[in-house]
Amino acid sequence: MSDTNNNPTQAELDAIEADADAFLDAADAAEGIDPSVLDQVAAERDEWKDRALRVAAEMENLKRRSETQQNDARAFAIQRFAKDLLPVADSLQRALQAAPKDSEGPAAALVAGLELVEKALQGAFASNNLKQVAPGPGEAFDPHLHDAMMEQPSDTVPGGAVLQTMQAGYELFGRTIRPAMVVVAAKGSGPKPGQTPYGDAPAANGEAYDGKA
Repeated sequence: MSDTNNNPTQAELDAIEADADAFLDAADAAEGIDPSVLDQVAAERDEWKDRALRVAAEMENLKRRSETQQNDARAFAIQRFAKDLLPVADSLQRALQAAPKDSEGPAAALVAGLELVEKALQGAFASNNLKQVAPGPGEAFDPHLHDAMMEQPSDTVPGGAVLQTMQAGYELFGRTIRPAMVVVAAKGSGPKPGQTPYGDAPAANGEAYDGKA
């Protein structure tokens, strides 16, 4: 069986030879290029690359500014409505705090209903990025989120830290719309040397007295 079909034709050979000649001519031309021209081309390439990076950075900054503006617009739209609802949340919390913990029958059902309403309201707040600020004892005082109403000495909380939250605060998209009213531990507060945070004292028989008991 003949394998003449696998042999390249004269036209294909001519095309290969032409490509080879073109490659050699390009190589010869490259050898004759002034190095200063190559440096100029490289400099222009670096300049365009730098411009592309700058444009990409500007687009990223524009995206961030757009997101910030959108959040500001949303916050402005619901801020007044949110402030009007805060007294409702405060009233629910005060009602729950005043409710008897050992209630039974209809009173227990009423307390459970109030808890469900308060939970639903806080869930609605959270879904709209309205977050409650209620620092616990010992948390650091943040002047951007907390409003110190008074100072009290404490044997358990270090001075300057939050001792108690009197009224919860709220922030909307990271902006404080009402600071939390807190009691701050007075300067010099905190456990004394050799004293536990609960104020344990040695008992008469030499054993440690449990101040939590």
